[in-house]
Amino acid sequence: MSVVITGTLPTLSREDAESRVRAAGGKAASSVSAKTSFIVAGENPGSKYEKAQELDIPILDEEAFLKRLGA
Repeated sequence: MSVVITGTLPTLSREDAESRVRAAGGKAASSVSAKTSFIVAGENPGSKYEKAQELDIPILDEEAFLKRLGA
């Protein structure tokens, strides 16, 4: 599973979010591609959000991301 974090999340730092992805066995990627499983978007997500929309990649907020991880 490849996950991209973009924007400012409400409670998690980017480093913490990426660490949780790796702890769950996933890969924290820095750019969106067709191989991206989903992105986690916070405030002011920018071009990664737009790229995910173009590629029809699921976009989660922090709450949905934490639920998916079982946190």
